[in-house]
Amino acid sequence: MNPPPPLPPPEPSITELRAAGVRRLLHLHAEGQLTATHINLTAATFSVTPRTVHRWIANARTHHGHYTPTTRDRFTLTPDMHTAIARHRGNVAAAYQELRNETPQDAPPLPSRATFYRAVEHDIPKGQRAGLAGGEQARRRHDLHGTRPRGHRNQYWETDHVEASVRIVIDGRIVRKPWITWFVDAATNAICGLAVSPQHGSSESILLALRDALLRTQGHGPFGGLPGRVRVDGGKDFLSNAVGQALAAFAVELVKLPPRRPDLKPHVEAVNGAVKDMLFKGMPGYTHDPSTPPRKNNEPEHLLTLESFVLTLREWVTHWNTEHTIPTMGGRTPAQAWNEDLSPVWDVSPTDIHTFTLARHGNALTIHPAGVRWRNRDYTAPWMHTPTTQVGRKVHLRYMPHHEDEIELYDAATGRHLGQARPADQATAREVRALLNARTRDAARLRSRLRDAEKSRKERFAALTQPAPPKPLLTITHQEATRQLRELNAHDTAGEALPDYIPLPEPSAHWTTPLSNPPAQRPPTRSENEAP
Repeated sequence: MNPPPPLPPPEPSITELRAAGVRRLLHLHAEGQLTATHINLTAATFSVTPRTVHRWIANARTHHGHYTPTTRDRFTLTPDMHTAIARHRGNVAAAYQELRNETPQDAPPLPSRATFYRAVEHDIPKGQRAGLAGGEQARRRHDLHGTRPRGHRNQYWETDHVEASVRIVIDGRIVRKPWITWFVDAATNAICGLAVSPQHGSSESILLALRDALLRTQGHGPFGGLPGRVRVDGGKDFLSNAVGQALAAFAVELVKLPPRRPDLKPHVEAVNGAVKDMLFKGMPGYTHDPSTPPRKNNEPEHLLTLESFVLTLREWVTHWNTEHTIPTMGGRTPAQAWNEDLSPVWDVSPTDIHTFTLARHGNALTIHPAGVRWRNRDYTAPWMHTPTTQVGRKVHLRYMPHHEDEIELYDAATGRHLGQARPADQATAREVRALLNARTRDAARLRSRLRDAEKSRKERFAALTQPAPPKPLLTITHQEATRQLRELNAHDTAGEALPDYIPLPEPSAHWTTPLSNPPAQRPPTRSENEAP
């Protein structure tokens, strides 16, 4: 192996550059050629005044021709000052006022406020000051992050959930903010696949987005294929067994990133920020619009439906992949970067993608006369009875998470797909709607009762302008207090106890019972001086 190239020499400091300039001026002075023009040129080079250059020359003459600048003593913060600044969460003014009020008479005086501020800026880095005021997340904004090498297409994918800053209407009455799950190619910034969920992203949306990203047929291409690795954060849905098994089936490595490190997956984070700025801000129902009243913004007639939102999002993804240019890629679009990359793309058959992007039930199940029993439900299908009955056959069950309306069954011995199955006694859409409405009304009644209970439990006190004992603001009569106590103790088991309600059993023979006729004379007792 060839030895590594030598390191370049270190660049000279500003003091060394000044010393070289001063030596040249001393040489010109010794030759009798020093003029005001030379002084002005040196002053302009170092952005100082000619008077300062004359001081440098005088300093060099004092030190035998060597420019030797003197350093002034600088005030530094003491440990007590660091503690005071941390106690006030980075508020330098409050910390200085506290130190000024608590400094003893015999202690050295504090420096001026300006000197104290300069010492804080010099001794405490800007990131540490931001962390004292805003926590670890604020400190990370001042960290220095490197740039990942892009590599080739499908070498790395990045995935993430992002909440849309837009409210949409579902079923004409439900208003929610949807969540988007997508897979982004790190080499080209192309969005390979996505899924939209009306609620928070889960393993279901991850598997659907992965299926959309792997497919390159039926309008899914040209971006996609089989990646080498997928970077995910520490979310439990990305680390679920269903997602891990789906990627492991295609020998795709799942790279778990540490939490709260968006800089480690910058490409998907860039897409998250771009969709908020380029798309959501111009859509109705934008939640961060300061010019629209919140109530009017949330009315269903002013919002998009779920179908319209997905269609608009798909159009924006097409614009991002084919028309939007990215400066960090030389002004190319993701489509241009993808087509110029000659790395091979591995495609997987749609049948395998459909199979392995489903969660699998662990043990093999048996087809009974009522169908397949799973999660206390019987699933059946016409293929179980034709051409011959399938009772007794062992099958493996796969399903999409949260989709219990249909399952996929595979032969346990050969792995061949047998077909779908649905619940044998599935409720109608009208029955499901009535059940959901009843649950909504019951939840509303419960919330109303909890609010009333919390309001009655909360105790109010009078406001104060001067120090005084707290005065409760609760005025109630004796009758009202008695009535409320009776109502609150209505379910007290001790208050409802009835000792004569259940008769006691007859005493047993070995129980000790009191004599009915006590003896007329008690046995003599021992005196205090009598020995036992």
